Amino acid sequence: MKTISCMNIDESLLHSFGAEDKDYKKREAVFREEDHALYYFQISEGKVKLNNYNENGKEFIHNILGKKQSFGEAMLFLNQNYPINAICLEDSRIIRLPKNNFFEMIKQNPDLSLEMNACFSQEIFYKLKMVQSLASENPMQRLKGLLEYLKSYHDEDCQKCFHIEFTRQQIANLTGMRVETVIRTLKKMEKEGSIILKDRKILY
Repeated sequence: MKTISCMNIDESLLHSFGAEDKDYKKREAVFREEDHALYYFQISEGKVKLNNYNENGKEFIHNILGKKQSFGEAMLFLNQNYPINAICLEDSRIIRLPKNNFFEMIKQNPDLSLEMNACFSQEIFYKLKMVQSLASENPMQRLKGLLEYLKSYHDEDCQKCFHIEFTRQQIANLTGMRVETVIRTLKKMEKEGSIILKDRKILY
């Protein structure tokens, strides 16, 4: 099934409404949990992880996003503080458009609103599917739900070509499984032909 990636607004359109390019260093925060939402963010170069930590300091990674993908825009509509952090995984260049300019751009380009609604709807759908999978006692079902969710953010419409950026430990944290269980289950999935393991990469 072809999925819709996160918003990818033409950069020239963003700049025409006052967007600026901002460079970030590896491990630098674009925003942190409880910061007020002031901008629309879109990645021009680099990678960003969306995460937070529990009371014991354990990291929970929600997603890893790359070039031409956006993040955090839902908070602009809700007028809420961010419930997550956005941290650069490598040196990155990110386009940011002030909130008021963002809404003016949408008013003048109503087709963007329809596209954004489709993106939000897709995100809710795949999150619900992932939650359903994580409730399963079957490790393979849990992993497949997670992989489908991660792939839903990208345009790859092919079999076993999407590179899962997460480490085995990060996958374990996301699914509530032990690392050893994740490794065993990935090997079973490779044997059944649903993924490819190549040079420690997971292709789904």
